[in-house]
Amino acid sequence: MPTRTALLAGATGLVGGHLLARLLADPRYDRVTALVRRPLDREHPRLDVRIVDFATLTTDEVPAVDDVYCALGTTIRKAGSQTAFRAVDHDATLAVADRAHGAGARRIALCSSVGADPASRNFYLRVKGDVERDIIALGYDSTLLFRPSLLLGERAEQRTAERVAARLGPVFGPLCAGPLRPYRPVAAGRLAAAMVNALATAEPGTRALTYEDIVRASEAR
Repeated sequence: MPTRTALLAGATGLVGGHLLARLLADPRYDRVTALVRRPLDREHPRLDVRIVDFATLTTDEVPAVDDVYCALGTTIRKAGSQTAFRAVDHDATLAVADRAHGAGARRIALCSSVGADPASRNFYLRVKGDVERDIIALGYDSTLLFRPSLLLGERAEQRTAERVAARLGPVFGPLCAGPLRPYRPVAAGRLAAAMVNALATAEPGTRALTYEDIVRASEAR
């Protein structure tokens, strides 16, 4: 089986942690490079951990790779301001995508958000829409935009909305039918599986995936 190389940004986060585990277990990848802000408490013979400053990331800090997985993200509350939030969710994410493309990457999977739109009146969704637009403009052969709603899973710092979703998921989920179906909560592990499976078979072009697509891709063989 031909092997590939993967670059992961956001390995210490909820989705990124699941992505890292899946990528290291996937025989299609012979090397996984994780770009992190702080040391990663994990060792693996195929894992290359690189501590970087995303604000000053250079192409030299990114090895030649085939596929890119971006799962960087924070909250306005944790970041401290809208400017600091945008620096992570837009600027750092775009820097990774740009430097990786310069290093030869041709496929990218981005963890975004349902409702992402550069024209949105909601700041969070506008930033997500901006980074989607700017990554598309980089010219990857295949760009997959994953747009989950609330994410379910154990974070080091659990977010209030996600705690509520975890408790109400069994009730709230079935109510999200028809046009509301894209807003169903999704488990972070399922999203990670969908990102890896979908990128492995991605065709040229740009594709946005919401709840139904994520579920199908996560179950693909």
